[in-house]
Amino acid sequence: MEALVLRFTNAFNRDNLDEVMTYFAEDAVYETLEGHHARGIPAIRAAFEPQFRGVFGRLRFITQDMLVDEAAGKVVLQWRCQHDLSQAWGVTGSERLKQLLFRTGIGQAFHWEGLDVLHFAQGRLRRKQTYSRAKLPLIRRGGS
Repeated sequence: MEALVLRFTNAFNRDNLDEVMTYFAEDAVYETLEGHHARGIPAIRAAFEPQFRGVFGRLRFITQDMLVDEAAGKVVLQWRCQHDLSQAWGVTGSERLKQLLFRTGIGQAFHWEGLDVLHFAQGRLRRKQTYSRAKLPLIRRGGS
């Protein structure tokens, strides 16, 4: 499974959305770092599309650590996401303004850290949950 996850990550780093999508099962679920759920390949693809268009700049995921539980089909992948905003490729209008604000406030290059909890079955990704290191936790209403 480690090699599978590294190939999956490499597809992200080559900006190859078509290849990334081949790793997902038809009924897979992607939980974003904001807590949104995308169910099924079309919804997951739509959730990733801005990233692959360059809305957030050129992204590279650097693997920092990986914990693999082959028997359970689970992987915890710790990574650092590097952003390069030196070129405004693939963006228009408000997306370009967003990049300009990031470049002005943070700079052209920055990174953040996070992890994915990946659930596999029959060699396909069934669930991808993304979490990030943040100053403030994602707070939700209600007790459950």
